[in-house]
Amino acid sequence: MYLNYLFVAGESVAMTYMKNRKRYMGLLATGLLQLVISGLALAQFTASDEYALIGYEGEAQDNPVAELQKQLLSGEVKLEFKEERGYFDALISRLGLNPDSQTLVFSPTSLQHKLISPETPRALYFTDNVYLGFVQNSTIVEVATIDDRFGVVFYAFDNQPETDRFFERTNQNCLVCHDIQGTMGGGVPMLMALSSVYSARNVPMQNFSGIGNVGDTTPIEDRWGGWYVTGRHGLQAHLGNILLESPDHLKNLDDFRIWNVESLKDAGYMDTDPYLRETSDIVALMVLEHQVTVQNQVTYVKFKAPAVLKRRGLEEAVNANTWSELPAPAQKTLTRMLDRLVSQLVYMDAADSMSRLSGTQDFVDTFQARGPFDSQGRSLRELELSKRLFRYPLSYLVYTDDFNTLPGYAKDYVFHRLDSYLSGEVELKGRSQYSQEDRQMALEILAQTHQGFAAWRDNRRLAAR
Repeated sequence: MYLNYLFVAGESVAMTYMKNRKRYMGLLATGLLQLVISGLALAQFTASDEYALIGYEGEAQDNPVAELQKQLLSGEVKLEFKEERGYFDALISRLGLNPDSQTLVFSPTSLQHKLISPETPRALYFTDNVYLGFVQNSTIVEVATIDDRFGVVFYAFDNQPETDRFFERTNQNCLVCHDIQGTMGGGVPMLMALSSVYSARNVPMQNFSGIGNVGDTTPIEDRWGGWYVTGRHGLQAHLGNILLESPDHLKNLDDFRIWNVESLKDAGYMDTDPYLRETSDIVALMVLEHQVTVQNQVTYVKFKAPAVLKRRGLEEAVNANTWSELPAPAQKTLTRMLDRLVSQLVYMDAADSMSRLSGTQDFVDTFQARGPFDSQGRSLRELELSKRLFRYPLSYLVYTDDFNTLPGYAKDYVFHRLDSYLSGEVELKGRSQYSQEDRQMALEILAQTHQGFAAWRDNRRLAAR
């Protein structure tokens, strides 16, 4: 776990650590500091008012995991238990996750940190709205999903023979770490993708994530500390696969960077037999980071928008269907968080790659095949991989239920900004990797493949007559 991201009621765990840092430094040397931090956070964590306002403790019903839970409890679906990974293989299949999306993280940043090491990394698999974490010798499967109402929701699956418990919400334990907004005056559940260089004893040595997650804008050379990385990336440097013997090595980090690993097993890093693949795919990692970034911001809007409106005495505005229905003070309050979402959707300020990237072809093929496609066979899922990740300057996440269940006024604003930017009518603050021709093509794809956007445009044309 990371000091930056843990907090306790009114006081961050980082602050608690700083007050007692002399006493804790000895624990750091033995690798036990993480246990102290975990204990502090678990003992003192209290969710903020946003959780109560949105009813986060209530039953999450609008997500794939909740649907599968109903089927399991009714007996409609039964999962096969296998000795190697328990029910995990069956969960991957039932929830529609691609085994080629596998990424492996050896940083001990899970509540199961005792079981995670460079020899036994945690495996993560994902689709557009579900994330599964597999840890060797564990009795649970870690699960995160995107709920239409609540945004990011956390579960643990009881991975023991003949279980009748299946999925259980794990709010309190998971939100210890998965709520970095709590340190800034209000809570929002979040997915996390971090980067820190570790010692050979798997103790964190330097954080490269800054004060937030790794995302599209993070330079690739600062990504993937604590992760294994496979795939071809030419001379493009990154922090994956690195374990340092001494803090002095941080001064010459380039000497320890590892290039173009095809198979973790062949490279001798670990025994990959317990996992579904021998890879921790570089392309899957980049898609994961983009996806987490956008989904966190959508969750932020769903949590924060009603909360800040209520605090300003504008709670009735949450029912507005269009942006124009909001009073001016409400618009001023919400503009910044919605503009941030728009910028993320169009990859503003995304980091350039110095070399062409290539990973597991099955992941690329499966990801791109999901479409949808316009009349010319174009899709927002198309990967570019030479200087940037995606071919067109608009995220495929506009198709998700998560995005499409944003409040009416928020979606109206985002659609308007996307339409204006992609058409060339306005410019957004920041740097884009894309030409106006690219933007126009993205707009054409969106208009043909997104029914909600097409209907929004038609309504605007009618209103303008």
